[in-house]
Amino acid sequence: MATEDLVAQVAGMILKARCAVAFTGAGVSTESGIPDFRSAGGIWEKYNIEDFTYERFLTSRRARALTWKLFMEEAFWKARPNTAHCALAELERMGALDCIITQNIDSLHQQAGNSPEKVIELHGTARWVKCLDCGARFPSEEIYNLIRKENLEIPDCTRCGGMLKQAVISFGEPMPEPETSEAERRARHCDLFMVVGSSLVVFPAANMPLLAARSGARLVIINTEPTSQDALADVVIQAKAGEVLPEIVRQIKEGLERGAGRAGDVPRT
Repeated sequence: MATEDLVAQVAGMILKARCAVAFTGAGVSTESGIPDFRSAGGIWEKYNIEDFTYERFLTSRRARALTWKLFMEEAFWKARPNTAHCALAELERMGALDCIITQNIDSLHQQAGNSPEKVIELHGTARWVKCLDCGARFPSEEIYNLIRKENLEIPDCTRCGGMLKQAVISFGEPMPEPETSEAERRARHCDLFMVVGSSLVVFPAANMPLLAARSGARLVIINTEPTSQDALADVVIQAKAGEVLPEIVRQIKEGLERGAGRAGDVPRT
């Protein structure tokens, strides 16, 4: 089936859905210029993944220095929402999207206009920094500016002098229980689950579409490459999210003008 026909099919599915959930991954962020971790040219070609475990961060000054070096990468700070982010924000404004469950840590969904309470960040956020000693939280930009101004290799908490860490889930660090539980609940509750820009290789996050499908939801996967869950999906579109999602939104709007759907009836849960 041609891509345009698949796009039309997904638009119709969203129009008819009682509760649609989006699940986003690195493929959405890369379209904003943020390099991903695993693909060719990604972050793990520049850094050793073993240096970024939670245990190494706690016990190795070198590992902390590398983490903060990665934190200062300009691509992240220059990134802005792209057409995929904007399309998802538009779906929420139209009442056609219950929430976004994201693996991404850049908070670009919120910048694009999605309600913060409707974005579930499974892997935390790089937009905040936390003190592991006193629990204080700081906007990341504040720490970014401090590092640049003082030419610091490793910043310390300005309140207690303790160890600072981005509010991002590191390898070996427990997943955030409230966000994980809420994401699982939303996945089980929805009747349409849309994977956007995720290779579905990182667990336990990649369990979310499985939970949705096993609970009876229809599954859509939009990704540039095949995933291990394609066989479970009702629709698979191999294309960039920033090209597909705006066209889906356009067709939904046309459908609403024809009175063909029920966007806006999505229950607020």
